[in-house]
Amino acid sequence: MQKSNSLYAAIHAAEFSAQAILRLRTDLRTKPVVILDGIAPQERVCSLNQQARKLGIVRGMSRLEVEELNEVCVLSRSIDTESAAKAVLLECVSHYSPRIEETYAENSCGFVLDITGMERLFGPPETLAQRLRAAIVSMGLRASIAVSHNFDTARIKAEYARGISVITEDKEAASLATVPIDSLRLDDAHYETFVVWGINTLGELAEMPEDELITRLGQPAKHWVQLAHGIAEHTFQPIEARFELKENIEFETHVEQLDSLLFIGANMINNLVSRAATRALSLATITVQMRLEKQLAYKRVIRPAIPSSDRKFLLKLLQLEIAAHPPQASITSLTLIAEAGQRSKVQMGLFAPQTPEPSRLDVTLARLKALVGDDRVGSAVLSDTHRSGSFVMENFSITDQASFYMDTTVRISLRRIRPPRPIRVEVHSQKLASFRDGADRYDVQVAYGPWHTSGCWWSVNKWDMEEWDVIATNNLGETMGCLIAHDNLNNKWLLDALYD
Repeated sequence: MQKSNSLYAAIHAAEFSAQAILRLRTDLRTKPVVILDGIAPQERVCSLNQQARKLGIVRGMSRLEVEELNEVCVLSRSIDTESAAKAVLLECVSHYSPRIEETYAENSCGFVLDITGMERLFGPPETLAQRLRAAIVSMGLRASIAVSHNFDTARIKAEYARGISVITEDKEAASLATVPIDSLRLDDAHYETFVVWGINTLGELAEMPEDELITRLGQPAKHWVQLAHGIAEHTFQPIEARFELKENIEFETHVEQLDSLLFIGANMINNLVSRAATRALSLATITVQMRLEKQLAYKRVIRPAIPSSDRKFLLKLLQLEIAAHPPQASITSLTLIAEAGQRSKVQMGLFAPQTPEPSRLDVTLARLKALVGDDRVGSAVLSDTHRSGSFVMENFSITDQASFYMDTTVRISLRRIRPPRPIRVEVHSQKLASFRDGADRYDVQVAYGPWHTSGCWWSVNKWDMEEWDVIATNNLGETMGCLIAHDNLNNKWLLDALYD
C-alpha cells in the first residue's frame, strides 16, 4: 500500500464536563467531584474526576446514591462553562496547526490537527505532542494525544489510551489491536452480533475475513475492517477557530460574599491574561456579567487607561468595581469577557510634567468613583449644545499626543460659579440698575445684553435664559465684572460668572 504523507495529532479530553468546571475551581481539584445532569430529582452522574472514580462512583448513578458518600462534592452540569472551556482548548491547539477538525465522543471534547509539515516548526512528532500537551495543561485541562499518519487511527487511539502515543506508519493495526469494539460506535444490533461471535477488540475484528463480513453485515463492515487495520480514508473537514476571550462559571450554591467571588475571579483573570499573552496582547476591557437570583442581571465594564497584563492590577480593578456597584442579589453565575489590545509605551516630551503610572491612576480613579460616583470623576468634555456651561464627564485617557503652547498675551478670564448664586436684581425701565449678592449691594455701571438662549424644548432638560455682561461697583468703590443670568422658566436671577 502506498505510504501516506499526511500526519495527524488527535487530542481527547475525557470527562470534559468535570474538567470545564474544575479548571476554574482550583480548590476542588484534589477532592472527589461528580457532575450531575438532568431534571431534579432524577439527576444522574454524567461526569466525574479520578478521585470520585476511586470511591466506586460510575456514570449513571443517581443523586441519592452519590449523596450517601459524604466526602463527595456534587455539582450541576453547565453548558455555558463547557462551551467556554471548549473555546479555550480550541484556541490552545490552534497555535500548532491552522487545520483542525472537531471530533465527537460521549462526555468528552476532541480535536484532530493536521500537522503535516509542522516538523520544521515544532520538531519531531514526539516533541510536538509533548509541547501540545504541556500547553493544554497550562490551560487547566488534561488530555491524551495520539499521532498517526491515519486520521481515524489517531482519533481512536487518543480516545482509548492515556498520555502520548506516537504511532509509526505500518503499525496502525498493532496499536489498535487492544482497543474495544465500542470504538466503532455500532448500533445495538451489530454490537450484539459481534459479542455473540466473541469479537471484543479491533484486533480480533481485523483477523476476520473481510468478504464474509460484508456478506453477512453489509457494506458498513468494510469500513469497520479498514478502521481496525488503520487504513480507513477520511475527508478532512477543518473548522475555523474564533479568538474570543471569555470565561464562564456557574455556582452550585449562590455566592453572596465578595471574597468568594474574587477567588474565582482571580483564576478567570489569570486565564484571560495567559490566553492574550500567547498572541502578544493585553486586556483592554473586561466586561463583568452576572446572573443573579430572581432573574436579575448585572453588567459592568472595566476600562484600564491602557491595555494591561498585570493580573494583580486587573483583579484590584475588579474588586473596586464590584465593591462600588455591589450586586443586588445572590450571584448564580459569573462571566468575564475581555477585549484584547496592544500595550504601547507613551513617549512624553522632555518638558512634559511627570504623570503617575497608568495602573496607579486607574486604581485611584476607581476608588474616587466609589466615594463620589461615576459621573463625578474624569475629564470635563463640552456637550454638543448651545446651552451655556453644559458638559459631561468622560474617563481619563492617556494618549501619545502631547502639545504645549505658551501664550504670553494678557487675556481676560471668565470664572464660572457652580452652582450659580441666587441674587436680587432691581430693574428700571427694563435695564439693570442694581443687585444684591448676600449682604453686598452693587450698582450697575454698564450692562451689555440681554443675550437670549433657549433649547431642548422637547425634553425635561429645556432651558430659557437671558444673560448680561455687567460692570458694577459696591458701596466701598470696588469694581466687579460679572455675568448675570435670568432663568425665564423659573423666574430666578443668578450670578453665573465673574470676570478676572
